[in-house]
Amino acid sequence: MPLVAGVDSSTQSCKVVVRDAESGALVRSGAAPHPDGTEVDPAAWWDALRSAIERAGGVDDVAAISVAGQQHGMVCLSESGEVVRPALLWNDTRSARAAVSLIDELGGPAAWADAVGVVPVASLTVTKLRWLAEHEPEAAAATAAVCLPHDYLTWRLRGGGDLAELTTDRGDASGTGYFAPATGTYRPDLLELAMGRTPAVPRVLAPSDSAGRLPSGALAGPGTGDNMAAALGVGAEPGDVVVSIGTSGTAFAVADKPSADPSGLVAGFADATGRYLPLVCTLNAARVLDAAARMLGVDHDRFADLALAAPPGADGLVLVPYLEGERTPNLPEATGALHGLRLANATPAHQARAAVEGMLCGLADAVDALVAQGVRVERVLLVGGAARSAAVRRIAPSVLGRPVLVPEPGEYVADGAARQAAWALTGTDNPPRWRLGAVEEFSADPTPGLRARYAEAREKILDRPGA
Repeated sequence: MPLVAGVDSSTQSCKVVVRDAESGALVRSGAAPHPDGTEVDPAAWWDALRSAIERAGGVDDVAAISVAGQQHGMVCLSESGEVVRPALLWNDTRSARAAVSLIDELGGPAAWADAVGVVPVASLTVTKLRWLAEHEPEAAAATAAVCLPHDYLTWRLRGGGDLAELTTDRGDASGTGYFAPATGTYRPDLLELAMGRTPAVPRVLAPSDSAGRLPSGALAGPGTGDNMAAALGVGAEPGDVVVSIGTSGTAFAVADKPSADPSGLVAGFADATGRYLPLVCTLNAARVLDAAARMLGVDHDRFADLALAAPPGADGLVLVPYLEGERTPNLPEATGALHGLRLANATPAHQARAAVEGMLCGLADAVDALVAQGVRVERVLLVGGAARSAAVRRIAPSVLGRPVLVPEPGEYVADGAARQAAWALTGTDNPPRWRLGAVEEFSADPTPGLRARYAEAREKILDRPGA
């Protein structure tokens, strides 16, 4: 039976899975770390990919491979295909002022939402290009083509070379700020608005298209963004809302119609199947728990025990977890805050509980924003590294106000990329149906007053000068 490989090139690491193309059964896997920072030389991603492939036993025997990558990262290439400068990642907020300028220049948030389904924030590629043009004009002038992390890696897997060979998919392209999901076309006028010129951009492939072949002869799938691949990996269908808690926190849903939210809360992305993927992203997710555990001097298992030992609502202790600024709401320079601290709740258990609940309250706001855009919620699927925490799984229903389903732990992004590779191999109308692992359901009564207390604490940050 043919094998396929899926790649997850995330902020923190590169993971490779090799699966059976027909059943989806895992055959082998490998991983390698990425360097820290909000700007990274794409060569580091390429080195990590090669290491992860080697640790996975190679891919010479696979029939197809697809790459899913972190969204929005700005990769600038020269006419000869060399990297012009380190890539600015999605979590780099230096282009926040550029985002404000771009919004004004097009005529306001509604104009952007109507044009490309998103309102510029520092995360988006379009704002990073404006920052580049303003602060590094020589690098901007040397940029012959702009692509995304997954585009770059797919191109390198196929041998690099001609910039005309750069490809992408509509899912990842929809996170640039210069591609319109509703029409499936680029907006070169917005690219020129941002940069003052129009560098080349990757050709957009259909969901089951091939980007070409590797030197080994393996087919290269179109690739996609990490959130789009995660939706494929968990088998999300219309009516499903996926809450993913990793380096960033996301809530997204598979939808049949494009969305355009002028408030900017919901990004109207495309997905990897020909549908749409309205999405809300928070910068502060699993790392909030990392930071809280570090402050308490405990490991993650002990941290979860502490959080579950405190009562729901943490006796009024509320954490607004904007530890690295925030994307939703758009507060790139905000800081976190702890509210309601009293002698009675000044304990490690209460602080752990407040950290988990605060992080989840931000994601509950995200789900509410999707619902406000007409997204129907029949199931909530909880995935991501932090979903492995017993505290997160058990507390999530009480904050989200709905039962949650937790799929068997897995590399959903890499799995989705592998499923896409199998789809490209068959060329059928729909992706292959792979059997998913066991799903566990968690239920709990909503915690009275928690969301209201969080909203009150959040408003104090919104009203704070400089937030």
